[in-house]
Amino acid sequence: MDIHVDFTPMVDMNMLLISFFMLCTTMIKSQTLNITLPSNDKNIEQKDLAKAAESEAVTLILTSDYDQNGSVEDNTIYYFFGKPYMEDADGDGLLDTPEDPSMGVLHAEKFVGDKEGVQQGIRSILHKRNESVLEKIDSLKKEWRRPGSQMTDAEFEAQAKAIRNDSTISRPVVVIKATPEASWASIISALDEMQINQITRYQINEINGVDSALIQDYVNKQSAQR
Repeated sequence: MDIHVDFTPMVDMNMLLISFFMLCTTMIKSQTLNITLPSNDKNIEQKDLAKAAESEAVTLILTSDYDQNGSVEDNTIYYFFGKPYMEDADGDGLLDTPEDPSMGVLHAEKFVGDKEGVQQGIRSILHKRNESVLEKIDSLKKEWRRPGSQMTDAEFEAQAKAIRNDSTISRPVVVIKATPEASWASIISALDEMQINQITRYQINEINGVDSALIQDYVNKQSAQR
């Protein structure tokens, strides 16, 4: 007699196992980046979309350095507050320092995030500019997480959204620009900083000649100091 093993019942067993794992597994949710959409107010003209109060405006200019193999070596972010300062009174080819160096003067930072609980780099700067909103949201978050609190997740999100969009609170308006050398990772990192610092008023805009001149002047000054 030929001895053989009938595997037909194993088909039913396999189907049962597949059904079991499909029903008991946890589906992985897709990771998406939340982006605040621009205003849908049709009364706002296109030329007015990029306008902001000088005291609230923050401009970020992103660029990247590459190694010999074409891989991103470093990401740098230039920034200035208000309108760019472009005066060269002494004619030395370098921009002068205004009376208030905190406004209009280009600065540079590396992409450094939260390290050991300390806000650093551009995150610290944006955190300080949006401090009023963050303090209110932190206070609301403590109330939400307090033992015995009756606040639901939906109520917390609704109140936090109202705080982020409260026009009576001093909030920054961030304009994100990228040089042709900027990597996609640097742009995504800048958008992440908007979410981390609860900034709702921001946009991605094109770099212009003034921005390029500011960067070139900054590089020339750094070279002269060396």
